Amino acid sequence: MLLGQAFFGLCAALAIIGALSTVIAKNPIRGAMGLLLMIVAIAGLFLALHAEFLAAIQLIVYAGAIVVLFLFVIMLLGPASQSPSDQRGQIVRSLGAALFAGSGLTGAYYVWHTAPAMKKLLDAPPNDFGTIDTIGRVLFSDGLVPFELSSGLLMVAIVGAVAVARGKHRTDDSHNGRGEILSSRGPDGEDAKDAKDDARTTKPTGEVTT
Repeated sequence: MLLGQAFFGLCAALAIIGALSTVIAKNPIRGAMGLLLMIVAIAGLFLALHAEFLAAIQLIVYAGAIVVLFLFVIMLLGPASQSPSDQRGQIVRSLGAALFAGSGLTGAYYVWHTAPAMKKLLDAPPNDFGTIDTIGRVLFSDGLVPFELSSGLLMVAIVGAVAVARGKHRTDDSHNGRGEILSSRGPDGEDAKDAKDDARTTKPTGEVTT
């Protein structure tokens, strides 16, 4: 029992650390690594609940596919994936974070003190708990619509990331082209080359050479 509780506490602590690093990290690569840590910790929690199939799917699908997909999107965006630091509204954001944390802790306190005491531990799970047959029947009956919506959501996220990357690259190219055109113009809109030729053919006294 003590070993099981220690394993649960370790996985729970790692899941919290990974979730916090995913949200707090400014580098998107580090955020993705925090997400990977949280996914592995959740897989450990599934193992503690004797749901070996869910733990395997958690590692194969999320750690092996979703995190890799996030890394591909981050590499596709390149430097544009890192948002510039914005120091505006620090007080408002700090107050919002403190209000959110305070409300969460208050709710957890009232739930902890008002919940009825458990007379006994949970019963042992049935023999078919967490098997492929049981999960398949639930997934393709009650959870069919959420399952299909999640796949559509991933597709929308991929298309949105590609659209943002293409729009960013087009904006950079247009700014670079405009800067080259403006640099070749003089202060009055004349070409720099024509102004240079006029300066060479004009004497200091104002007479024009033949």
